[in-house]
Amino acid sequence: MKTFFWLLKREFWEHRGGFLWAPVITGGVFLVLNIMAIITAEVLGARHGWQVGGDNLQMMIAKAGEGDLKQIGAGLDIAMISSMGLIGIVMGIVVLFYCLGALYDDRRDRSILFWKSLPISNTSTVLSKLVSATVVAPVIAVLVSIVAGLLHLVILALVLSLHGVNAFQLIGMAHPLRAVIDLLSAIPLYALWAVPSVGWLMFCSSWARTKPFLWAVAGPAVLGLLVSWFGIMGLFELPTAWFWKNVVARALFSVLPGSNIAYHDGALEASADLGDAHNPLSLLSPMHTYGLLASPNLWIGVAVGAALLAGAIWFRRVRDDS
Repeated sequence: MKTFFWLLKREFWEHRGGFLWAPVITGGVFLVLNIMAIITAEVLGARHGWQVGGDNLQMMIAKAGEGDLKQIGAGLDIAMISSMGLIGIVMGIVVLFYCLGALYDDRRDRSILFWKSLPISNTSTVLSKLVSATVVAPVIAVLVSIVAGLLHLVILALVLSLHGVNAFQLIGMAHPLRAVIDLLSAIPLYALWAVPSVGWLMFCSSWARTKPFLWAVAGPAVLGLLVSWFGIMGLFELPTAWFWKNVVARALFSVLPGSNIAYHDGALEASADLGDAHNPLSLLSPMHTYGLLASPNLWIGVAVGAALLAGAIWFRRVRDDS
């Protein structure tokens, strides 16, 4: 266990730029862009005589009904969790390229000879990279997004307080604790959902003698084009749309947070409920997202990803590019 912990630390040290600084910089850019938008709105409002807030806005909040207050709270929740969208995309891209180079780079720079000289098994090495991609990276991204989201909420409250709105009353309409719990609870589900994509990318990283990115993308894409061509020609009755969604997209894009929503059978129903509940966090609630555990798609993907990881472990042991 201690050895595995140090393997995780090694991965973090070697990829700190992607795992830590990429989310931090993205969160900082998100906050700066929002501050610039607020300043722009203030300057244009002063220039053209627009008045935002004041007694009118405070009176509107005071006279708002229960449904209106829920809508205001929903808007604040959206503002609070919006940072996760941008940070999640960046994290997904980081994880994709990390997995592609995780095993290939060791062979390219010959550092694999050093690591194989140590009493560390190939299985432990590959599993440490799997945990780094599916647990360490998303945990850091979620923590950074939580900080960025809370700062965004505070900035909005402070700006509106300058226009006569009670900041404490405004923040009380949001649900920061629920947002934090929902984002943290999504990490285990992401780890399971990303396994087939991580397995495929690491398999290509371990197997390919050169250009693993090309092999990882071209393999599923060419198969998808062949399936589509067979369907157009009427040679075989193949489920073209199903293949692109459940094979090509799952192999390449499952590392993107939130990609599992498109495969959730209850996504449309949740969207309908969202309009009634006036709460965007309903879509991220564990009661909704963890319904995916009952989907065969998830567990078939985990099984396929495990097989691909086993192949990556085997190729790391036998591959010799010398």
